[in-house]
Amino acid sequence: MINPDFLFSFLIASFLMAVAPGPSNAFLMAQTFANGRTAGMQSAFGFALGGVVHTFFAVIGLSAILKASPAAYSAVQYAGAAYLCYLGFMMIKSTLKNTATATQTQSEDKPHVSTAKKSNVMFQAMMTEVLNPKVALFFIAFIPQFVDPSLSSATFQLAFFGLLYPIFAFPIDCTYIYFGDKIAQFFRQHPNSQLWIDRVTGIIFIALAINLLL
Repeated sequence: MINPDFLFSFLIASFLMAVAPGPSNAFLMAQTFANGRTAGMQSAFGFALGGVVHTFFAVIGLSAILKASPAAYSAVQYAGAAYLCYLGFMMIKSTLKNTATATQTQSEDKPHVSTAKKSNVMFQAMMTEVLNPKVALFFIAFIPQFVDPSLSSATFQLAFFGLLYPIFAFPIDCTYIYFGDKIAQFFRQHPNSQLWIDRVTGIIFIALAINLLL
């Protein structure tokens, strides 16, 4: 069973946290700007899967290890930052390679299409979420506050709230994606804009990595 009062409080707090701009929202918007609404949706699914992974970690206690061990926290933190930097540099690198192609395409009056790989966007988003120790600490510090010890197993309640958060946050992420795609459509209609969108996206990824380290 779940305490109805605790459930209502959890939904209110989760809504506020999901709506508040943060690294996840920035990643979603960056992917939507660079690769369209489909990539944004893939990112949202990836973050949801990352939430499922963190729920599993929290239930079995691995997140507690991150909280108790500074070395483990730092290791995951550096891995996450390195992964974001890699994504950012690869995206910027791809735009530099495509500059000549974009110029030729413009001379032929054909719209430039980004050649960035989109098939692994979901995996990128999931790994970004999994390798963020702050998300692990969120699950272990935030979710247990809504566990009622007088009711059923605490493990069941942790799993319930942990899985409920990504499900509840997903439609909010979709709202960010919808409006982000509307804005991006304007830029895609202009020659050479896609290259700059990809470059800005790469810079955002690197900035997220720096934010993660700080």
